[in-house]
Amino acid sequence: MNGKHRKPRPLTVAARTTGALVAGAALVGTVAATAQAAVPVPGKDAPQGALSVAGTAVQPKGGPVDLPRELKVQRDEPKTDAPKADVPSKKGDGGTDAPSTGRPTAHDAIRLAESQVGISESRHGNTKFQDWYMTTDRARETVRRDGGSVGAYRGANWCDMFVSWVGEKIGFSDQFGSDAWTVEHADWFKENGRWGTRPKPGAIVFFDWSGGGSINGIEHVGMVVKDNRNGTIDTVEGNAGNAVRKETRDTGSVVGYGYPNYRR
Repeated sequence: MNGKHRKPRPLTVAARTTGALVAGAALVGTVAATAQAAVPVPGKDAPQGALSVAGTAVQPKGGPVDLPRELKVQRDEPKTDAPKADVPSKKGDGGTDAPSTGRPTAHDAIRLAESQVGISESRHGNTKFQDWYMTTDRARETVRRDGGSVGAYRGANWCDMFVSWVGEKIGFSDQFGSDAWTVEHADWFKENGRWGTRPKPGAIVFFDWSGGGSINGIEHVGMVVKDNRNGTIDTVEGNAGNAVRKETRDTGSVVGYGYPNYRR
């Protein structure tokens, strides 16, 4: 899900109730492909099926809004390269890089992310994570890449902005990357050789609720807390039920994992 998920409004949903998020929707007007969606809360919100990112049209109240491209749905449009991070050259599921004393650990990242659990959207639908992202140089870069305006991030899906905020606050943005669009963020990990299929604590996990397995279908992002070794993982996620929440997710909805080069 990208940035900040709008509440599920009239949309066409390819439903799937896995305790996961959603799959595909397009905001009408100038909205752009937001690879993130608001996570329905089981038993409270609508069934967790395809929400936003690829293919479904949602008409916001008051008519179309001028949002960045990550809040639209254009699966097949050509990608533009995001700035590369200064990452190790090891490829594969996290690499085997030697430890360095100057880097945070996975525990540092998880502890900060979990400290934000319970923070939720204001009545206007914004959080401190969107407000932070709007102040960054990266926000201006992604607007140039995707269109729209920096101010539109205040109403955008924010799960990826939450992950980016954690990386910034532990001084590890060069390993976390920074984006509001989960598809581009996942591509960034892959292009830098930090992409794989093993759930490791502190890894950045990307979901496609339809189980399609394609980066272009990614709808939501979070952080792995624990591999339960039973086909599920414990996570901490922004924009899950419009708040930062701990979740247990079925790995069948996972597209892949990005691996920051933590200190061991």
